[in-house]
Amino acid sequence: MIRQPKSKHIPRATIQRLATYIQVLESFARDGVEVISSNPLAEACGVNGSQVRKDLAYFGEFGIRGVGYQVTSLIAAIKSSLGVDREWRMALIGVGNLGKALLNHAEFRTRNFNIVGIFDCDPFKIGEIVHGREVHCTQDLKAIVEERGIEIGIIATPPERAQRAAQHLVDAGLTSILNFTAARVKVPEQVQLDYVDFFHHLYSLAFRHEQART
Repeated sequence: MIRQPKSKHIPRATIQRLATYIQVLESFARDGVEVISSNPLAEACGVNGSQVRKDLAYFGEFGIRGVGYQVTSLIAAIKSSLGVDREWRMALIGVGNLGKALLNHAEFRTRNFNIVGIFDCDPFKIGEIVHGREVHCTQDLKAIVEERGIEIGIIATPPERAQRAAQHLVDAGLTSILNFTAARVKVPEQVQLDYVDFFHHLYSLAFRHEQART
């Protein structure tokens, strides 16, 4: 059962930190750590202990005062809070080099995000089997979304085709889209749209590098 937050207004940064907490806690669990307090968890995540406690407090009480958090229980609780303790079925549009790399990324399925439909508009790719999945025409997207219970769409097309891909996903009834292209796309207000833009991170690194030199 998903833990409901005390407030509907959870900062985006908090959600991102919770995802980091999961990754770090899983690393602790693999090392055999059973109990951890907020300060060593915070240090491993690059924040302070009060920030960890504040982030977790949005969803209720997790730890035991003076003892800390049971690592496996906290992982399960955070996953429940984020709604990622179940399978999320996804469709990917764009089976070029980027799309194929994403299909080969084992972490998606490990973390309950399963790409169950792949699509392209290139007639030479339609029918091809890529990492065990058949490439379908984007015209079949709506029917396959309904048939396979797909809830999230991924855009991995060339930038100039991203808007068209987004429209295909919206027309198929999807309201959650992750865009891996550099193109900004327009979607209806009710659609949740996130971007994965590597250049944002590279620009930030380059700027901080130059600042450190001055």
